[in-house]
Amino acid sequence: MKQTSDLFITTAEAKRKLEYYCSYQERCHTEVIAKLRKLGITDLQVDEIVVHLIHENFLNEERFATSFARGKHRMSSWGKNRIVSELKVRSISAYNIKKALEELPDELYLDTFEKISILKWNSTQDKNPANKKKKVMDFLYRKGYESDLILEKTAELQREKNR
Repeated sequence: MKQTSDLFITTAEAKRKLEYYCSYQERCHTEVIAKLRKLGITDLQVDEIVVHLIHENFLNEERFATSFARGKHRMSSWGKNRIVSELKVRSISAYNIKKALEELPDELYLDTFEKISILKWNSTQDKNPANKKKKVMDFLYRKGYESDLILEKTAELQREKNR
């Protein structure tokens, strides 16, 4: 249960809390607005605080999008499709999504795709070749890689196994 003092915080206190919240980790506008609403801030104050955070460079959607794309690709091996859909869920503009995808050099992207494809292929135990191929394809689709890359790679892995 919330304490009464948390429900009635001043704009200055909310600004301080959100400055810390945004400096700890890159945030998008929707996360910040949700946090403010959770604190019980009125719509008028929300607008004022968001403008303050943007003006003071605590909140920057382009910086969030590029950081998100780099991090999710590097740490979770996400493909471009998954990154785009997750950024859209966070209401990131098409311009910022495009900028974020530019942060993923083709060489790094394809190298990551190659590594996880081979790892998944080798770790999938199914004896039926069609089932194994489907499991690997489904995994790569969930990761967000493009279908042409997936089809090409799984066909290549299957041919290598049959040699």
